[in-house]
Amino acid sequence: MAKIRVLVVDDHTLVRDGITALLQLAPDIEVVGEASDGKEALAKTRDLKPDVVLMDLEMPVMDGLEASRRICARYPEVMVLVLSQYQDANHVLEAIEAGVKGFVNKNAASAELAVAIRSVYRGESFLSPPAARLLIDRLRRAERGLSADPYEELTPREKEILKLIAEGKTTRQIADALVISPKTVEGHRTRLMAKLGVHDRVELVKYAVRKGLISL
Repeated sequence: MAKIRVLVVDDHTLVRDGITALLQLAPDIEVVGEASDGKEALAKTRDLKPDVVLMDLEMPVMDGLEASRRICARYPEVMVLVLSQYQDANHVLEAIEAGVKGFVNKNAASAELAVAIRSVYRGESFLSPPAARLLIDRLRRAERGLSADPYEELTPREKEILKLIAEGKTTRQIADALVISPKTVEGHRTRLMAKLGVHDRVELVKYAVRKGLISL
């Protein structure tokens, strides 16, 4: 029986090694390669043609969200499964909008990870229980017409970038500080502006002042 071919993507070597060791215990799963950032993941996906890409989100050079978008667009036959330490509705929603088939938290048991890989390989969607509860709560709030503070809708990385922008940092300076690409910074900035309903850098700074993120 052919094994499910998996590409493991994470910027931490120890994490990749641990995931690979765990997956080697599954008789029907084979790790065919590893990548340390989104750009490398794209190249490895092109060269190795894995069945499933196990994708981290926060990585240098190109983050996992952007890499997932590109892989899903270029290689629709490859299933992307996010494995992330971040656990909030925004990360889950952004990953789904990018085209991924599943979302698993890094605190999940090894058995759950194997089940998730098998599920997305079959073309099914998979959400770990915490991620599913977050989405259900978001839908219930929307149905009740409850409006949340837009700041709380930002991801941790978006909040970080908002503060750096408000402090006067350039795109290049932010990219260097966070060890990500300028294009990734621009993508985060575009999304956080849309969530906050602002249209330029000046409005972002004013918003940050109102929130007490910086003082003038």
